[in-house]
Amino acid sequence: MPLFYYQAFEASHKEVTGSLEAPSQSEAYRLLRLRGLQPKSLRGEGDSKNSSSKKEPLATSAADLQLTRLSTPQLLFFTEELAELLEAGLQLEGALKVIEQRQEKSPVKIAAAILRARVREGVSFSKALRDCGESFDPLYCNLVAAGEASGALSKILKRQCAHLEMMEELRKKVTSSLVYPSIVFASAIVLMFIFLTFLVPQLSVLLGKSGQKLPLITQCLINVSEFCGHWWWAIIATLGATFLGLRMASETPSGKAWWHKAMLDIPVVGPVLRIKFFAEILQTLSTLVSNGVTILSGLHLLHGATGNVFLRGLIAQISALVSEGYSLERSMKKVGFFPPVMIDILSVGEQTGDIAGALGRAAQRYDRELSSKIGTLTTLIQPAVILLVALFVGVVAYSMIAGILTSVNSLRAH
Repeated sequence: MPLFYYQAFEASHKEVTGSLEAPSQSEAYRLLRLRGLQPKSLRGEGDSKNSSSKKEPLATSAADLQLTRLSTPQLLFFTEELAELLEAGLQLEGALKVIEQRQEKSPVKIAAAILRARVREGVSFSKALRDCGESFDPLYCNLVAAGEASGALSKILKRQCAHLEMMEELRKKVTSSLVYPSIVFASAIVLMFIFLTFLVPQLSVLLGKSGQKLPLITQCLINVSEFCGHWWWAIIATLGATFLGLRMASETPSGKAWWHKAMLDIPVVGPVLRIKFFAEILQTLSTLVSNGVTILSGLHLLHGATGNVFLRGLIAQISALVSEGYSLERSMKKVGFFPPVMIDILSVGEQTGDIAGALGRAAQRYDRELSSKIGTLTTLIQPAVILLVALFVGVVAYSMIAGILTSVNSLRAH
C-alpha cells in the first residue's frame, strides 16, 4: 500500500508531521480529516516535495486559470466567505468545496475549484494562490503563508478582509470625488462643439450680410469657428499624435518616473494623492506586522505592490536603510518625504514596542485626513468647473450679442 508523508495542524493549531498508508491520495486526505487534522501538504513516497499527484486531474483547465481574475468585491467576498467557513470548523478543502458549490459559473467559482484541486494535490494554500492567475497579489499570498505557518488562517483572512475593505474605501473616495466634475467638463466640451460648429457659423453668415466691421471679440469667435471647421482633421490628428506621444513617453522608465512624480506636485490633487499613499502604506504595514511579518519583509512586499514608480523608489530607500539597521522612523525621516506627524507617531510606537498599533493609529489618522481632503477637493472642483463653463458660455453669448447689436445699430443708422 502506498506511503504518504504529511504536514498538518491539530485542533490546537500545533503543526505535526508524519506518514500514513492509504490506497490513494484522496483516501489519505480522508484519513487525516478523520484524525482531526487539517492537511497542509501531502506527498507520496518517492515524490519530490513540490511535485503534485497525477492520479487526480485538475478540476479546471489551464485556460480557466486565465478567467479567474477577481474584482475587488469578488475577492472580498471570497476571503470573507472562506474565513467564516474556516472559523466554523470546516477544513480548508471542505470550505473551498462549499464556496465552489454555492456559486454559479463565475470567477469566484472557478478560483475556488482551482484552489481546491491544488490543495487536494498536496500543494500549500499560499502556493495555490500564487498559481491562480493575478487575482491574489504578493501581499495576500504572504499573509496566507503566515496564517498557514501559525495555524491561524481564519483570523488572518478576517484581517485581510478588513484590509481589502479599507483599500476599496480609499479607492472609492478618490474616484467618487472626480465623477461629478468629469461629467460637467464633458458637458462643457459638447456644448463648445455645438456652439462652434452650428451656432457661430450661422451667426457669421448673418452678420456678414450687413457688411459692417464686427467687434473684435465677435470676429475672434468667428475666426476660431472657421478654423475648426476647415482644419478639424488636423486638430484631431494633432491631439491624437500628442496623446500617443505622451503615452509612449510615459511608458519609458524616465518618462514614467517624471510623470508619477509630477502627479504628486499637481496643485490641489497632489496633496490628496500623497495622503492616499500615506494611508495605504500605513494600513498595509499595520496588517502585515500584526500578522507576524517583519518590517523589512513588509517593505519588500509594499515595493512590489506599489504602482507609482517615484513612491516605489522611496520605499526602496526605506528598505535599504532598515536593512542597514535603521529604525522605520529614522529611515522615513532620512528619506525626507514623509510628514513629521507620521514620524512622531511611529517613534512613539517604536519606543513603546507597539509598532503595529502605531501604524494602525497613523493609518486611521490619514484616512480621516484623506476624507477631509477629498471633501475639500470636491467642494473646490465642482464650483470651479461650473465657473469655467459659465465663463465660456458667457463669452460666446456676449460675442454673439455684441455682433448682433452692432449690425442692428448699423441698420438703424442707415
